[in-house]
Amino acid sequence: MLKTITFAIMHFSIAFGITYAITGDLVLGGMVAIIEPAANTVAYFFHEKLWQRLQHKRQSNQLQKDEDARLVKVMY
Repeated sequence: MLKTITFAIMHFSIAFGITYAITGDLVLGGMVAIIEPAANTVAYFFHEKLWQRLQHKRQSNQLQKDEDARLVKVMY
């Protein structure tokens, strides 16, 4: 959990620092520091769901191929 917290602090700090350096606006820097990581968190959730589906599909396809190969060996 400590690693997650320190990563979040680093992420917020980078988002704030870059936005502030570009705009010179503390409020805008603060808004981006909150909104950007939140948007990334939501995007990461859906990204993980997609990868889980792809991995499950890949495993299912491999299991089917293995079963087909086993059946061919039994038949011949």
